[in-house]
Amino acid sequence: MPQHAADSRYAWTRLVVTLALMTIGSGAMYVVAVVLPAVQAEFGVARADASLPYTLMMVGFGLGGVAMGRIADRVGVMWVMLIGAFGLGTGFVAAGLSGSLMAFALAHGVLLGALGSATTFAPLVADTSLWFVRRRGIAVAICASGNYLGGAIWPPIVQHFVASDGWRHTYVGLGIFSAVAMAGLALLMRPRPPIAVNAPAARASGVVPSTRPFGLSMGHAQTLLCIAGVACCVAMAMPQVHIVAYCSDLGFGAARGAEMLSLMLASGIVSRLVSGAICDRIGGLRTLLLGSVLQGLALLLFLPFDGLVSLYVISALFGLFQGGIVPSYAIIVREHFPAAEAGARVGTVIMATLFGMALGGWMSGKVFDLTGSYHAAFINGIAWNLLNLTIALFLLGRVRWLHRRASGLAGAG
Repeated sequence: MPQHAADSRYAWTRLVVTLALMTIGSGAMYVVAVVLPAVQAEFGVARADASLPYTLMMVGFGLGGVAMGRIADRVGVMWVMLIGAFGLGTGFVAAGLSGSLMAFALAHGVLLGALGSATTFAPLVADTSLWFVRRRGIAVAICASGNYLGGAIWPPIVQHFVASDGWRHTYVGLGIFSAVAMAGLALLMRPRPPIAVNAPAARASGVVPSTRPFGLSMGHAQTLLCIAGVACCVAMAMPQVHIVAYCSDLGFGAARGAEMLSLMLASGIVSRLVSGAICDRIGGLRTLLLGSVLQGLALLLFLPFDGLVSLYVISALFGLFQGGIVPSYAIIVREHFPAAEAGARVGTVIMATLFGMALGGWMSGKVFDLTGSYHAAFINGIAWNLLNLTIALFLLGRVRWLHRRASGLAGAG
């Protein structure tokens, strides 16, 4: 098999395939929200119980991402995509044929989550980072946009078929489509990343992966990135999870809140692409720092401004400011950790960000229950954002110290 170079025409063609795989693979995350009312009515359960499939799927998504990243590191991302084709295909069909809510939920947690959607985020982001050097930031941003793109494409399609054919037939159809489409696309991902080719270019760029990232042990460096990932996403979850409820409490209605959420996510796509271009110029760590500062600023704006127009503007700004934060972690891992471990380490950090989103959504609701207002919840989000900012500043300081030390040793030599 011919060896393809980083930043080559093949790498860009592969990126298009990657975007398609992520758009298909992320569908399960959004489909379950669309069918929730129909599933609740058919099984005759409470709304909280009907939400269990989504919760289990996100848990499976996070845990599965770590395992799938390790598999991708060892045998290549093609095999992981084939696992994803199996997981999504069997998961949708099993969920569509399920006779109880628990069977429906388990199909989402194990098959659609851990063996399905988990294969198409962290492993693909890590794989993309290995195929690019000069344009790594924008390439990872395009790849990660597939997750938001899936959120824009799948809900209206699924809603159409649920209304015309019912949710069960829709799920079976999704299973067949996902299995066939993903398996076909997976075969195009067979070539392994040119890690050996990437290394000289990385040295030329001044950022060299190391077994001592930031001058720390890999375990300590990974832990700091995971804490940063939890912190930024606890802050991020406050508006994303509660903006609809917040608008309802202010008297604007849930429909206005849903429009703000859609505006926020649409702005997030733009943010990821712009942040990717910025990342190519200043690196992953500085991009994380910039995103953290801007996300904190947007959260601060929610405190004094609660008018309808101002909330639309702030929601758009929040989406523009935060969309590039999570992909920047993949760039940081790729720049500072050994390339051979990219899949597992990116998967671990992504799992931390998902845990942060889950914790932030719950915590903001708990703060609201205790105080009767979202004002304290926004302050809580700002505090977590400051923790993320502190870690980013610390790591950047370590990088600068290492660079000065290396320059001093070179000068002494």
